[in-house]
Order: sequence, then structure tokens, then C-alpha cells
Amino acid sequence: MSLKDRLIRQIRMDGPMPVSAYMQTCLHDPKDGYYANGAGLGRDFITAPETSQMFGELLGLWLVNEWQATGACSTFNIVEMGGGRGTLMADAMRAAHAAADANFANGLFLELIEASPALRELQAKKLEHYAPNFKNKLEHVNPHLTFIIANEFLDCLPARQFVREGDAWRERVVGLSEDGELAFGVDRSDLRAEAAADMPPVSLSGETELQPGLGGLIETLRDRAENGDRFHALFIDYGPDNHAPTDTLRGYKNGEQVDPLAYPGEADLTVDVDFARLAKLAEAAGLTVSGPVTQGEFLGKLGLQERLNALIKTNPDQADTLFAGAQKLVDPAEMGTRFKVICISTSSLPKPAGFE
Repeated sequence: MSLKDRLIRQIRMDGPMPVSAYMQTCLHDPKDGYYANGAGLGRDFITAPETSQMFGELLGLWLVNEWQATGACSTFNIVEMGGGRGTLMADAMRAAHAAADANFANGLFLELIEASPALRELQAKKLEHYAPNFKNKLEHVNPHLTFIIANEFLDCLPARQFVREGDAWRERVVGLSEDGELAFGVDRSDLRAEAAADMPPVSLSGETELQPGLGGLIETLRDRAENGDRFHALFIDYGPDNHAPTDTLRGYKNGEQVDPLAYPGEADLTVDVDFARLAKLAEAAGLTVSGPVTQGEFLGKLGLQERLNALIKTNPDQADTLFAGAQKLVDPAEMGTRFKVICISTSSLPKPAGFE
């Protein structure tokens, strides 16, 4: 029985499910979920590290800079959350080890948090030289000074969707159409008190999205801070920086956008990240927030142009390809403006590079 058939049977038995529950099942079902069967990175979607090696290399140099700025601690963690095929971290580690002294390599614990068994295998092979450790949750990472990188991780956190009817919020759900197919609908029962209390301001369109996982992530970071841990957590993703998203649920399959209900478990599902809410939650938890800034601005401050010039000088036959990759990372018509970068830190650490 396919995941779609199982979802239809479940809805017939239990009634419509919140969009967040549908998204969670499609992405993480242990048997037929998208990540269980090997996410289609490079087939269904292309991320910044797959676009240009300079993306990961600049983040590797950022890691070295922050390690030095915090005192070049003899023992520290680098954590990547949702690292795809390991391309970003492989590029980052190559650049970082070339730029730093031996103390960097000797003190480093590379920790990877990855939900997909198939992607874990790819990451383990690509990063075997750096002896990566796999963890299921951030809570399981040892309490050293920690630098966290998460590129296109937050957009996969399941989102609840709400629509305004009169003066009341109603939750959008996934149910069945008259012909028995998956279809969106609205649950007209009153929101539970805890859900209503967590709602963002009513948007002009009368629709909004809320990712509960953002709150859980900040709680985890707050707990680490309260236990005396020090960290910079760098998140790179797409979404608005000054208002809540509305209805942004999308599906991607074979490089094209598809109906998010059409291919359960076979298509990537994603939503825009509410950076304003993430920053607000972090500040309320006593953490320090830098950004968000656009990806183009961030990479520019890290020296993208200088890195591009150096690569072209040593690889002149690849100049056009190198330039095209760098341009895609920073062009407002591509990734440069839509993608944002935010860093959440413990207050004892200096302001991270790229946010001056």
C-alpha cells in the first residue's frame, strides 16, 4: 500500500489532519517518507552548496574566523543540521583545514544531524576523513563550544496553516474530496487555547503559517545556553524577514513545482521560514540575534568576490562556470535576496562575521 493510500485510509478512519501532520508524514514516514527513501537532492531541487563550491568554502572560512574570535578553544563542535549529500561540509572542511593551524583539526568534533538514512550514508562517505559523528537531535551533542550550520533545514519543519473566517482563526486541514482524493479543507472548530495564544498577528490576506518546530529549536538552544554552553547557530533559508508567511506550502519533484498533495512521500515539501518570529523567539529566550541579512550581502561580506577571483586565476578554463555559480548565489533574481541568513548566539560570544 502506497503512502497516499495509507493517508486516505487514515483520514477516512480519523478525519482530516492538520497540514503540519500531513507534511510530517510525507517527509518522515519511516517506510515511505521522502527522507526515508533518499531525498532527491540534485533531482527534485538544487541547494546553494550544489550550485557553487564557494558557498561551502566561505562558510568554512567563517567557522575558522569564529573559532579564532572565541579564543581558539582546544575542544569544540561543528554541527551541521540537514546536510544533504555532504557537499557543503566537505567544501567547508577543505577550506577550513587549509586556512587554520593544526589546533583547529585536533580540537574539532564534527557532529551531523540528519533524518535520512540514505543521506547519512552519503555524508559518512564524503566526510570520512573528518571522522563525523551522527546524532539524532541537537540535544545529544556534547556541551563544548559549538558552531552550528543549517542550510535549508528550517523550511522542512512542518507548518500549520490558518485562515481567518470573520473574527476567528480556523485551521487548514487535509481531508478527502467527494471522489476520495486528498484535498485541502478547513476545520471550523475553535482553536485550542495553546494554539490561539501562539498565533501571529492577523495578516492582511487572512491567512498565515506557523512552524511549531521553530519554538522547539529555540527551546533547545536556550537550554544549552542555560547549561553554560556557548554557541553560534547559523541558519540559511528562504522566507520573509518582516512578516509571517501566508500559504507557502510547495512540492518539488524532478526539478518542477508540483501539487503538494499529488505525490505523498515522492516529492519534497517545503514552506517559507518566518525569520521575524524566529528572531523574536530567540530574543525572548535571552539569546543574541544577528540578522537576518540577505544571502547576497552575507556572502559578499565573507569575501565571495575575492574567492571568485582567486579561483578564476588558478582555473581560467572554468571562469564562466565559476562566475555563473557565484552570480546565482548573490543575484537578487536568483538566491541573493530570497535567501536570508540569521545567527543565534549566546550573549558571551562576539558578534559573528557577516553581520557587521
